[in-house]
Amino acid sequence: MGRRALRKIDPNLDVSRHLLRFEQLPRPWDPAALFAGGGPVEVEVGSGKGLFLRTEPLAQPEVNFLGIEIVEKYARFTAANLARRGIDNARAVHGDALRIFAEVLPNAAIQAVHVYFPDPWWKKRHKKRRVMREPFLRNVERTLVPGGRLHFWTDVEEYFQTTLELIKTFPHLKGPMEVPEHPAAHDLDYRTHFERRMRQHRETVFRAEFVRAATETPSSLL
Repeated sequence: MGRRALRKIDPNLDVSRHLLRFEQLPRPWDPAALFAGGGPVEVEVGSGKGLFLRTEPLAQPEVNFLGIEIVEKYARFTAANLARRGIDNARAVHGDALRIFAEVLPNAAIQAVHVYFPDPWWKKRHKKRRVMREPFLRNVERTLVPGGRLHFWTDVEEYFQTTLELIKTFPHLKGPMEVPEHPAAHDLDYRTHFERRMRQHRETVFRAEFVRAATETPSSLL
């Protein structure tokens, strides 16, 4: 099932506050430079059309959300939706999440990491491109605050099971914890547009949650 074409963005809409490039992220990392008053930050890796960023910031106004999307047109589309709705505790970033985690985010800086339906890269020779690999997970473990959470959902069972086995090698990521599926209260009561399509077509969604152990960051991760 391919993605539907995006709606056109109003050319008069100012998205400058809600759309960032990799180069615009503050160094050293400072949430207050992006969000008024600072506060805890959660990161979505691969925000797509931005349904999660349109809904979760409204449900948690005390939390700030950063959605990273490597495809510029989707990052811009998400930023336009945020700007049009006046959602001030969310930003869309056009950039490579792997680089942002490796080069921008410091230790114990993120309250939660959300990875929903990442590209499975089906061909064996392409699986090295998957986001849920050892280097990224090492940075997730490093950047999560003690007690912080990693959310991972996919519709590909092989990817799910392979990732669960890999996460077992990270001693500070505890889990997996089962995430039950809840009935949708309305037509957009889903984490992402992809989840919506999967569930409406009665496809299985595999969900897991992990918690960063409430210990100091080990020296091996610094």
